[in-house]
Amino acid sequence: MVNEIYGTKIGMTQIFDENGVAIPVTAIEAKPLTVVAKKTADKDGYNAIVVSFGDVKEKNVNKPRKGLFAKAGVEVQRHLREIKVENVDEYEIGSKITVEALNDIKAVDVQATSKGKGFQGVIKRHGQHRGPMGHGSMYHRRPGSMGSTTTPGRVFKGKKLPGHMGSKTSTVLNLEVVKVDTDKNVVLVKGSVPGAKKAVVRVRKSVK
Repeated sequence: MVNEIYGTKIGMTQIFDENGVAIPVTAIEAKPLTVVAKKTADKDGYNAIVVSFGDVKEKNVNKPRKGLFAKAGVEVQRHLREIKVENVDEYEIGSKITVEALNDIKAVDVQATSKGKGFQGVIKRHGQHRGPMGHGSMYHRRPGSMGSTTTPGRVFKGKKLPGHMGSKTSTVLNLEVVKVDTDKNVVLVKGSVPGAKKAVVRVRKSVK
């Protein structure tokens, strides 16, 4: 049985439980995934199914990918992902995997690419404290000491410095599944998840 799906982030909202308590949730649209290929341990070293999702114009798909969809006998789609499974024989080429796969799952891990924030200083990037803001300080938002004198005479690797922030694969663990709407292909998870709106997210059964 598949324990993960892929979808797109719609955004955040809130719902109310039976006691009238507001629960902040993130809505993820998970349209049916189409099985387009299988990978086996004998040939590829592991068992997995290749699934596709997302609308795309056929003219924007390259020839190798068109050939994969033609071999499977399904319509071309934008994204391809792999899902590891124990037995690939349980899945047929062209079959669909829907959000119903999460019906019996209480907690999930959500993975996506975080929002890009460009070049940022150490206060925003690493949460460091600023220096004194008096006129004579001369040290307001700088990164701090850059190493000692002659010994070791260099800056140690790993020092937290300004640089590019965001646009990294980020995973939030153990989020509660509040609701699975099979009619609208939407799953609501408690709290926030990485990524901007319309970002592709991976929702899997929690590892914890």
